[in-house]
Amino acid sequence: MESTLPSIPAKRYFTIGEVGDLCGVKPHVLRYWEQEFTQLRPMKRRGNRRYYQHHEVLMIRKIRDLLYEQGFTISGARNKMQEILESERDKKRPAEGYDDITQAHDFNGGMGQELVFANPSEGAGVNTAQLQILRVELLEIRELLAFA
Repeated sequence: MESTLPSIPAKRYFTIGEVGDLCGVKPHVLRYWEQEFTQLRPMKRRGNRRYYQHHEVLMIRKIRDLLYEQGFTISGARNKMQEILESERDKKRPAEGYDDITQAHDFNGGMGQELVFANPSEGAGVNTAQLQILRVELLEIRELLAFA
């Protein structure tokens, strides 16, 4: 499916027209899909102009594949996209025994650099609950950026 679509240029933001060309879908279809797929949330600027990011273009291509190539209904594709995102999120979650935010965690996909948080009981003044929330948010951001 994606072999017939043009490659995605290295840009930060894409207009709705550019995304339509990259994904083989008309702009009015993209606007409709925004209503149906809650994961699809392009940034809106002046005059409600939509700007899509790279991960959203990939998501649109996946939605297009589910609907046009695999024959899913809108409801079925919505459920499948939710399953995909949940399974990706579960893969990113740490295994049992790694819930303590004070341990070293590898945030860069195994490239060898680790981010280590100080132990708050040693007087560093770090709120572990806030760090845990931040860690989860960062993992979700990484998931969105790696979505394919």
